[in-house]
Amino acid sequence: MSAYIIVESNVIDAEKLAQYSQQAAKTITASHGEFIAKGKATLLTGESQTANGAIIRFENKEAAQAWYLSESYQALIPLRDQAMNCTFKLVDGL
Repeated sequence: MSAYIIVESNVIDAEKLAQYSQQAAKTITASHGEFIAKGKATLLTGESQTANGAIIRFENKEAAQAWYLSESYQALIPLRDQAMNCTFKLVDGL
């Protein structure tokens, strides 16, 4: 069963975001994950403090968690935190 990481974010530094995004994408691919959506988000209901979103699909929950906790991704978190304010949520697929 697929699992999804939902990212909600606001950009702090576009240059650092470009660096982070390029490096993070490589770690996702290496973990057999794939972006299925990425970009400006349109709020349909409720309230949100973020303008952007991304959805990353993995084979299962364990693969998603393994990617997030991997040494290669964890090393990017300081750059990520300089590039954007964000939340990451793991959602199990159906």
